[in-house]
Amino acid sequence: MFVDQEIEKAILAEVARQQNELELIASENYTSEAVLAAVGSPLTNKYAEGLPNRRYYGGCEHVDTVENLARKRARQIFMVEGCDIGVNVQPHAGAQANAAVFLALLNAGSLQEDGSHTGDRILGLELSHGGHLTHGSPVNSSGKLYQAFHYRLDDNGWIDMEEVRKQALASKPRLIICGASAYPRIIDFKAFREVADEVGAILMADISHIAGLVASGHHPNPFPYCDVVTTTTHKTLRGPRGGMILAKRALMKKINSAVFPGMQGGPLMHVIAGKAISFLEAQSDDFRQYQSNVLRNAETMANALKAGGLSLVSGGTDNHLMLIDLSDEPISGKDAEIALGKAGITVNKNTVPKEKRSPMVTSGVRIGSPAITTRGMGIVESKWIGEQIVKVIKNSKDEAILASICKEVYDLCQKFPIYPDYKL
Repeated sequence: MFVDQEIEKAILAEVARQQNELELIASENYTSEAVLAAVGSPLTNKYAEGLPNRRYYGGCEHVDTVENLARKRARQIFMVEGCDIGVNVQPHAGAQANAAVFLALLNAGSLQEDGSHTGDRILGLELSHGGHLTHGSPVNSSGKLYQAFHYRLDDNGWIDMEEVRKQALASKPRLIICGASAYPRIIDFKAFREVADEVGAILMADISHIAGLVASGHHPNPFPYCDVVTTTTHKTLRGPRGGMILAKRALMKKINSAVFPGMQGGPLMHVIAGKAISFLEAQSDDFRQYQSNVLRNAETMANALKAGGLSLVSGGTDNHLMLIDLSDEPISGKDAEIALGKAGITVNKNTVPKEKRSPMVTSGVRIGSPAITTRGMGIVESKWIGEQIVKVIKNSKDEAILASICKEVYDLCQKFPIYPDYKL
């Protein structure tokens, strides 16, 4: 019996939600039971400020082993021949990883009364075009401490490298960010390197969404083109919630110091243990097949959505996600999210290029295939799910239809259990 019955009730309700509904949020996934066990282990009790063999606390010999394994396995996954990289697995999240890189490699500043900014310049993908808050949004520290400029997608929804080059030549950034939160196409790291070299910029890739695809060889590796790479360890990588920084060896001393003591205190050793396990899992043949299935299922869903008359940003997907564009539809992203939720399908509203609605309403819906693929669902299920999404969006106010789909979703989910033997 769990001691706190109120918390037990909430946890079990969340377990039931995950089991009985379809998770299509592109940034969410299910870890293995081995990762769950590590994150819930007594390693949570241990302070370990500093790096392995250079701690500020005693009694760290065993957690040193854990962290060294995590770093070693991360290098095995992402390092390419001829490019020596270092790894820091301590960031609590992708946002902290990005902030630590900025702290290490850039000079912060502030907005002046005359409208000028004293911080170094950064260039990233605009938020409404699929970028991330930490890539220079004015509401985030990245847009407050640094002078942020942005490139945008072309009219077809693709990154236009000539546009990137034009923006880089005009803004002369100290750092260029390639990576996204809602971009469904392959990122050309080599082309970004050429632009960075032309303007003398540091090149950083944020691969939080595509890390699992990179690890399995289904998306180009950002090394050796990028100087530094940040990522979350959940999403397609299917580890515990957390962040990680990988960089060319010459930058690691500054980056390590920026993580601790610059950004954080003690690392979460139980989470780092979970990261280590997920990095081992990512080296298996099963994981590589899983990523193939993620791509296949995403493509299948995208085709079903288009066949149903919905518009997708860029016209489709090359990775694990797609973005429905409802700009010309009477339903908003927010209302679509609510209606799909009533049908047992969890998604998130998202801005789209040339957004016409507010950020809290939006004209887009972001959809991803990682979580349903982890459950074992395949092409047949992905096609059916895409068809139900179309049906919900076209009948968003018909409660009877939403309830009927919800029942069918429930029945489907029972055939693909997540944690069959889970107990508190």
